[in-house]
Amino acid sequence: MTAHSTTTSTASSSSKSTNRDNANNNNTATNTNIITTSKLCKTFSTGGLQQHVLRNLDLEIRKDDFTVIMGASGSGKSTLLYALSGMDTPTLGEISFNDERISGLSSDELAIFRRRNCGFVFQQIYLCDNMSLIDNVMASGLLVTKNRKQVASKAKGLFGQVGLSSQDWRKFPAQLSGGEAQRGAVVRALINDPSILFADEPTGALNSAMGEAVLDLLTLANRQGQSVVMVTHDIRSALRGNRVLYLKDGVICGECRLGTYQQDDEERKETLRSFLAEMGW
Repeated sequence: MTAHSTTTSTASSSSKSTNRDNANNNNTATNTNIITTSKLCKTFSTGGLQQHVLRNLDLEIRKDDFTVIMGASGSGKSTLLYALSGMDTPTLGEISFNDERISGLSSDELAIFRRRNCGFVFQQIYLCDNMSLIDNVMASGLLVTKNRKQVASKAKGLFGQVGLSSQDWRKFPAQLSGGEAQRGAVVRALINDPSILFADEPTGALNSAMGEAVLDLLTLANRQGQSVVMVTHDIRSALRGNRVLYLKDGVICGECRLGTYQQDDEERKETLRSFLAEMGW
């Protein structure tokens, strides 16, 4: 049976937890942290008014986990993802990656950090229109290694894994379906063997069938040892994670541990629905 547990917490860090299978949840608790934050804050100033989007977040992202971040619109989900990935800098607080502090790095240093350690999949696919799909992937791969033959060979292998033929990866983005383009974007995200993959609403612009195919790719990558952090408002997508965090008003107010994903797991679905109802989603 799949293990499930839920934990809810307030900004003052008091918490309560319900464990359905403590023995099977122990593997999650012992994972090494790949990202940690301490008192993380992000504030935007507009017209003289300050908007506190992230508030004193202490957070651990575990290596090999598929971590999902949920919350209502405007809760700070994407802001948190961009801060964790080094795409944005916090106003206050610290972010560490594999025990190395990154929150104090310069813009150039953060660019190098992202190139070496992070893969990204966005709702808007952001492929270069004037380049073929394989050239889009090659452009990312050649930022890390100049061995074109090696990058091309790896790209073609990844395309095969995601079900894209040589006919597909020779096409330009405008010639691809949304699902094909997003699968190509997943290949681009994986081409440099990132330590962690960040996905921001990766199925938001896709129909159900195409979205399911992209989720299958992320699930497979995670099962092969890829750490994943995904922002979503979609329950179907959130079910793929083994850990769901709920963000409200810039604070993590609850956590749901779902264990390993299994298709058509009704207990898993009910656990997540109950957790989200408790969070007021």
